[in-house]
Amino acid sequence: MKRFIGFIKKEFYHIFRDKRSMFILFGMPIAQIMLFGFAITNEINNVKIAILDKSKDTETQQIIQKISNSSYFNIEQEIATESQIEAVFKKGKVKAVLVFEKDFIKNLQTLKNGKVQVITDATDPNMANTISNYISSILQNYIQEKNQIAKPIYQIQTQTQLFYNPAMKSVFTFVPGVMTVILMLVSAMMTSISITREKELGTMEILLVSPLKPIQVIIGKVFPYIFLSIINATIILLLGFFVFEMPIEGSLFLLAIETVLFIVCALALGILISTLADSQQTAMMMSLFGLMLPVILLSGFIFPISSMPLPLQVISNIIPAKWFIIIIKAIMLKGASFTLIWKETLILIGMTLLYIGLSIKKYKIRLE
Repeated sequence: MKRFIGFIKKEFYHIFRDKRSMFILFGMPIAQIMLFGFAITNEINNVKIAILDKSKDTETQQIIQKISNSSYFNIEQEIATESQIEAVFKKGKVKAVLVFEKDFIKNLQTLKNGKVQVITDATDPNMANTISNYISSILQNYIQEKNQIAKPIYQIQTQTQLFYNPAMKSVFTFVPGVMTVILMLVSAMMTSISITREKELGTMEILLVSPLKPIQVIIGKVFPYIFLSIINATIILLLGFFVFEMPIEGSLFLLAIETVLFIVCALALGILISTLADSQQTAMMMSLFGLMLPVILLSGFIFPISSMPLPLQVISNIIPAKWFIIIIKAIMLKGASFTLIWKETLILIGMTLLYIGLSIKKYKIRLE
């Protein structure tokens, strides 16, 4: 019995001595419950909207003030004409435009009926529907307050219009999202495992002292995954277009360039992970925990980033998938040109160079 107790003590000692085991046992559950608890929400907060006030009277200003005072919406800008609406949506910041009809206060006082149009960016249909419901609820609450002192009662009719996805097909959201997840996992995880396998088997040192330059060895290891990832991306786009009728409004050439850029970024991240992992199992755990959960939860694929706590919004900025989803939705659904996505493109390029630089420093590769 003493031997058995001693054996158990030894096993506990080995577990507590291994920092990685302790992180997996206690760190991952804590991190996951925090991520799932704060990131998974169907509520909206701090959604940026624009206002087109054709009436510009005291009644519309009171309504705008009430909407602005809520925690759900932030007034990003006011526009002057309806022709500006699509341009505002293409920039990607504004998710809805509130349009007040001309002579709103006159119609409300004389006809007892005012009209407000809610135009939403339906590239994310669930969020668009939620925004419309929230705005309608605020307007109804406002009119109930007015009707406490008004006889006969006032009414506000809410008209909804959806941009880019009038049928509210959820597949328009999931095709870009699934494409991003697959490219990230295939490129980053498979690359990290492939290089780590060479390190684990002891063949990486042999490759590095071969006639090939170290940078050629790394490029040779990742090049097949570039080719395979491009095939995956092509298959997803073809299925989305022909099976699910996913539109591609923008330039196919620009879409291809941005996709290749994201693949290279993911590959660079995979190389960086391989420098930190000593075994295939560690590389897989780092890839799954460090890539899959953030890509799904913090990229805006399923849950709106604006509704998350500020720390998670900040962390989401270092997730390459967030910027690629913005880019691919803008090109495919909005027909955006490079002038509207150049900032996101530069961020992806910067991340790629950072990952490559850190990997080179870790491997001590000297580029000629």
